[in-house]
Amino acid sequence: MSRQSRGVLLVVDDESYVRESLAALLEDRGFRVRTAASVEQALEGKRLHGVDAVLTDLKMPRADGLELVRSLAGSHPDLPVVVLTAYGTVRSAVECVRAGARDYLLKPTDPDELTLVLDRTLSESRRRRELDYLRSGAGSLPKRRQPLGVSAAWRRVLSLVEAAAPADTTVLLLGETGTGKEEVARLIHRQSARADGAFVAVNCAAVPETLFESEFFGHRRGAFTGAVADREGRFRIAHGGTLLLDEVDALPLSAQAKVLRVLEEGSFDRVGDSEPTFVDVRLVCACNSDLKAKVEEGTLRPDLYYRIHVFEIPLPPLRERREDIGLLAEAFVAEFASRLGKPVRGVAPETLRTLEGYAWPGNIRELRNVLERAVLLENGEELRPDSLPLDLEADLAASTPRTLREALVAEEKRLLVTALREAGGVRREAARRLGVDERNMAYYLRKHGLMGDGSG
Repeated sequence: MSRQSRGVLLVVDDESYVRESLAALLEDRGFRVRTAASVEQALEGKRLHGVDAVLTDLKMPRADGLELVRSLAGSHPDLPVVVLTAYGTVRSAVECVRAGARDYLLKPTDPDELTLVLDRTLSESRRRRELDYLRSGAGSLPKRRQPLGVSAAWRRVLSLVEAAAPADTTVLLLGETGTGKEEVARLIHRQSARADGAFVAVNCAAVPETLFESEFFGHRRGAFTGAVADREGRFRIAHGGTLLLDEVDALPLSAQAKVLRVLEEGSFDRVGDSEPTFVDVRLVCACNSDLKAKVEEGTLRPDLYYRIHVFEIPLPPLRERREDIGLLAEAFVAEFASRLGKPVRGVAPETLRTLEGYAWPGNIRELRNVLERAVLLENGEELRPDSLPLDLEADLAASTPRTLREALVAEEKRLLVTALREAGGVRREAARRLGVDERNMAYYLRKHGLMGDGSG
């Protein structure tokens, strides 16, 4: 799956030299191509299996291209068809489009125009599959918010994302629950060459072993009792895009072999099909446990471990990036205030101190949930401490510095973090706000572990 394919095409034409020349042209441009010499041959089940689009001639002996369009509109309504003919008329074009064809081109066609039409057709088809997936309730609408942070720990994450995104290699995200692994996976997708493709996320721990086959790889109608319609699995929906396997360590051993085959061969067998389905998917995996320990325990295949552990991105817990809490809090408060119709416009300084002093065992997810509840309770323009759950203030009281020296050090760091946040991470501007020169600013940042690798 290292070489990204534009898609799998079935070329239907009764003239062999046309089929062969089109196949050579399209394969040279990155498509995978199958051919059929007649409509009857094209409609054989194994010919259509795993095909992303059909490119068909119009005039052929016996059944013609229009009949193929009509037949596929009934049996494979999600399979796009492009008609290519030397005998084009306005009437025939209208008939083909009415019958369900996605486009209509005249021979001889310009290779660039043909490629453009096919790319557009496949892109529309992928978006349609992703929309159906989202409407089914299996997925959530993609979040376009940029993950926030100015801390050195978070900048390291973004640096690794920037390096991994364009490489199209498998990425493994490691971090505690709630550290934002799905957000980072979406960021990798948006910065990759697959950004126009689907982003599909699946929690492996939430899929029962008995449903894994159907959920991940789909099935054909009638393949088993209860299979009343064709089903596209997650790998097929993510074709041309990115698939996130969250809690990948929860995959049962029987499923791991099938996932490994997709990674190695780019294909899988759908229940009820006689031929393999080829997919081009960029895989991102995520987990919050020690995968090496899983291998030693025998619950994770070593060969799968080495295939998914190609490029690792560790995500720090929120307690290791406290200087980012203010930015995240302001963003969440603005989001919830807008959605809930509340007057809250910001976070009071004493509330921010409480948030920054809490341990956040649930990380960003917990912070988000706490602030949603707090905004719902707040009726003023600033989020006050009394709108927060009581355990946050209790935790802060338990962690309050016990000596004057500890208190001064804590307050010094808080002022530095606040200045950095207000300056958008620019050290020169933060120094100006604090009234110190850049040399002293660098000293204070080193002293409190905030130096990172940024520049002013």
